Amino acid sequence: MSQQKRHGWATGFGAQVIYGLIIGLILGFIARSLSPHSSEPDNWLSTCLSWVGDTYVQLLRVMVPALVFAAVVTSVAKLREVSNAAKLALSTIWWFMITAFFSVLAGLLVGAVMKPGVGTSVNPGNAAEPSTIGSWFGFLNSIVPVNILGLSAKVSESGVSLSFNVLQILVVSLAIGIASVKAGKAAEPFLHFTESFLSVVQVILWWIIRLAPIGTAALIGHAVAAYGWSALGSLGKFVLAIYVGLALVLLLIYPAILKIHGLSPIEFYRRVWPVTSLGFITRSSMGVMPVTQRVSEQALGVPSSYASFAIPLGATTKMDGCASIYPAVAALFVAQFFGVDLSAVDYLLIIVVSVIGSAATAGTTGAVVMLTLTLSTLGLPLAGAGLLLAIEPIIDMGRTATNVTGQALVAAVVSHRAGILDREVWKRGKDLQAAPTVSSS
Repeated sequence: MSQQKRHGWATGFGAQVIYGLIIGLILGFIARSLSPHSSEPDNWLSTCLSWVGDTYVQLLRVMVPALVFAAVVTSVAKLREVSNAAKLALSTIWWFMITAFFSVLAGLLVGAVMKPGVGTSVNPGNAAEPSTIGSWFGFLNSIVPVNILGLSAKVSESGVSLSFNVLQILVVSLAIGIASVKAGKAAEPFLHFTESFLSVVQVILWWIIRLAPIGTAALIGHAVAAYGWSALGSLGKFVLAIYVGLALVLLLIYPAILKIHGLSPIEFYRRVWPVTSLGFITRSSMGVMPVTQRVSEQALGVPSSYASFAIPLGATTKMDGCASIYPAVAALFVAQFFGVDLSAVDYLLIIVVSVIGSAATAGTTGAVVMLTLTLSTLGLPLAGAGLLLAIEPIIDMGRTATNVTGQALVAAVVSHRAGILDREVWKRGKDLQAAPTVSSS
């Protein structure tokens, strides 16, 4: 039986992603060899990998607004049948804060021990304030919907580009869902339509998710070809410190939380692998969100009515990599680089900002915004953020992988604590193989 299970996993979705990762590495090295003397290879293979990878991420992201709206409205309607819905929401936010707290402690420990800003040869001339700076008022403005679709437009020389703010869509969807419940019988046709629409969206998303091995190969291949590792240079020690901090969270803190709740860390990571790996290569919590929700429901046993609320919320505000580890290590790096001594109060401020302030990154550029928010709180020079921009893509891969893994972890832990985790799904260890079935209800 165990041999059949291993054989099934070897041909399952998670294994296919691994195969895509290996193929992508090979293609990336080939693309780089075609332009050995260029820091940014521009050949047919590199261009092809870039196009396929960008297209895959775009396909994932294009369905996110529809998924969030339909899933949240439907989940609110279903949660009215659950007596502890408010408790679930509070428990979710509480565990977001708990994992953020221990993650920032890991970041501070690594930064204090490894001292990435001491003895570095990075050029001080690279110090420059980033174009986007985090603020608490900016966060408050970001959650107030500008329109019912959560869309925003930006005009540039190349034309008008549209983008969506998932946190705003979440707020609008919650309001519509609650209003539909309050409207009673008159809203039942709308709720039935929304549930049917959600089933259609899930089928389309499954078609896109099944392309993950191809997207994985293209994205990791482009990363190897485009980034190389020459950008590390004098910032190699900082990159190493970041990844040590991420490893502490992924290999010590998360497994400890799972063990405390009687959940197998090995089983969790085996099932959540598609989420972690796609987060690493796409560098987008939003892009991976459909996969995170599907894995949480189909492989971890999180009820869809709860996952539809927790996963979109986590994808916008639950960022242990970007909002806890990174700003902690980076703040210590900037302080060490400029020779600023931090007091115990400063360390406490880093913890407070990281635990509470991750929501301030919602709908923005994430880690850079969180770093500037931390630096401004400590009174450190914001120009220090410019020192780290050169290696942003390399560390963002690990940060995002940690973010999305933590989002799935909290959903599973809260479900387990509330007694709503589907133990049969957890025991069965279901892999992502079949398309979602349409409910007859």
